[in-house]
Amino acid sequence: FIMKKPQKEKKEKKLTPNDILKYEIANELGLMDKINARGWKSLTAKESGRIGGLIAKANRDRVKNKNTEKDSSDIVKGIDKT
Repeated sequence: FIMKKPQKEKKEKKLTPNDILKYEIANELGLMDKINARGWKSLTAKESGRIGGLIAKANRDRVKNKNTEKDSSDIVKGIDKT
């Protein structure tokens, strides 16, 4: 006879911007039904990797856009970085 440990109650976690992005990407890939039914652990390595890759790409694009905006605002102010 094996006794099961009592399950801890899951606390409501506040979503970070990366968490929100992860859910958006999973939804776009059509994985939310699987995630809602069986959790994130049910994803294959390929599915998890696809989500992670798209998150990384989105983060790179966001940083690149911030740098581009910063460079163009400096040019508008008359500061040329070349």
